[in-house]
Amino acid sequence: MVKSFHDLSDKEILALAISLEEEDGKIYGEFADRLKENFPSTAAALEAMRQEESEHRRRLIDLFQERFGQNIPLIRRQDVKGFVHRPAIWLNPTLSPQRIRNQVQTMESETYRFYQRALAKTTDAGTRKLLGDLAETEREHEHFASDEITKRAESGATASEDESARKLFVLQVVQPGLAGLMDGSVSTLAPVFAAAFATRNSWDAFLVGLAASVGAGISMGFAEALSDDGALSGRGQPLVRGTVCGLMTTLGGIGHTLPFLIPNFLLATTVAVVVVAIELGVIAWIRNHYMDTPLLSAIFQVVLGGVLVFIAGILIGSA
Repeated sequence: MVKSFHDLSDKEILALAISLEEEDGKIYGEFADRLKENFPSTAAALEAMRQEESEHRRRLIDLFQERFGQNIPLIRRQDVKGFVHRPAIWLNPTLSPQRIRNQVQTMESETYRFYQRALAKTTDAGTRKLLGDLAETEREHEHFASDEITKRAESGATASEDESARKLFVLQVVQPGLAGLMDGSVSTLAPVFAAAFATRNSWDAFLVGLAASVGAGISMGFAEALSDDGALSGRGQPLVRGTVCGLMTTLGGIGHTLPFLIPNFLLATTVAVVVVAIELGVIAWIRNHYMDTPLLSAIFQVVLGGVLVFIAGILIGSA
């Protein structure tokens, strides 16, 4: 049964406050552990905030024991209507320092509002004093998080960490995604256009393209996931890499397969060729933007490979 915040007693409010400080401290600790290897500056700030939350929890427990005894009732946040919500973003395997910093600011602001509401509801002088002190501390924490971001930006630490985050994103997401997109876009050209020119039938070409795209996606996904557990290379979770690679492989093949749903063979083929050109352009842009490959070099490499496979498919289908 969900209980309204306005119906809570002082005992239940203190129990909720203890629960909130415990959970926030654990979240900050989890964030700090996740970042300490690659982003030590932000991790140090989070560890300091975790220790602050632990001190808040101790003060709340002391007050609770003084007023109500040793037994703290189990009140979970989901048992209280409108209680502060904490999305489980710490379960995301690819969290960036900037997203964590933003989340910390949001958490401190929400906790400050909780203490303000609790302060307005309780009448005990000792409880009001502690809740007021904690509300002010949380408000300072909100500014502290903002000040830390500014200070670290001025010192260059934030820029350095953001660049490291970008490199990790490229390593863990862009690289497997790009490998899949290239494989799906290029390797499926031959079977799709071979079937198209061999049968002169759009539906047959579509079925071959669909089968090739899905099959290649499954194959590339498993190959990427099983190639490396990420422990030594830093390439991240195998399941994430495999999923990204598999989906992008399928997407790369599906792009120039869908036009063959058009019944008119010549029109379908023309649209498919245009889609292929767009796909190759996107791949060249990704290589230039994320992999620092010179644009002309990226275009030449991608277009050359795509054209060769395209021609091979047409020649085989026309034989």
